[in-house]
Amino acid sequence: MSGQAGSAWAPRRFWTAAEAAEAEGGFAVLLDGRPLRTPGKAPFLLPGRPLAEAVAAEWQAQEGVVRPDSMPLTRAANTAIDRVRPQRPAVEAEIARFGETDLLCYRAAAPAGLVAAQAAAWDPLLDWAAEALGARLHPVTGVIPAPQPEASLAALRRQLGRFDAFGLVALHELVALSGSLVIGLAAEAGREPPATLWERAHVDEAWQVAQWGEDAEAEATMARRRQEFLTAVRFLALGRAAG
Repeated sequence: MSGQAGSAWAPRRFWTAAEAAEAEGGFAVLLDGRPLRTPGKAPFLLPGRPLAEAVAAEWQAQEGVVRPDSMPLTRAANTAIDRVRPQRPAVEAEIARFGETDLLCYRAAAPAGLVAAQAAAWDPLLDWAAEALGARLHPVTGVIPAPQPEASLAALRRQLGRFDAFGLVALHELVALSGSLVIGLAAEAGREPPATLWERAHVDEAWQVAQWGEDAEAEATMARRRQEFLTAVRFLALGRAAG
């Protein structure tokens, strides 16, 4: 779930120092001693000092005109506070729907090389979901949606209850960027390095590049999305770090 986008009008830096500080109910980010608030005017309170310090570093790094696109942690935190907390059931439902049509379950019928690459990348993750989460999903050939066992989908939905609002923002981003709830949960569990999970999610694209070569525009888009995936993992880890 993306945070608030930048507008045509951009404010200029008006503060000298940005810093994290303990506050009632969490950790705040102070600009010259004044606490941030969200775009929705709610208190900008984070669950731990590590995330607050990382957000403060984003603000401290601004020079001249403030660039929201260079502040992904701030945007994600704003989304958690202003949008996810008041709409949690709807957000959980949106994330859970990815499990019903998980990328890992939809396989090519041909060519044989792509079929093998998908199996090698995705079968271990489906096995992990079955063993670690109690959610066995079944691969099918083609792109027509096929129902998955309700018990497995229920097991995936139960996983979402473990996340606070900040974690749900990160998970939503991981799932939306990869097309897979299983991959999102695997990233959260630290099953494999985030970069490896990103590669597993994009077997099809890698196959196309191997066959037809790279397209500069597509490559740039993929690089940007990969960075967003890695940032979501970082946001999730910072939100859970003690301190």
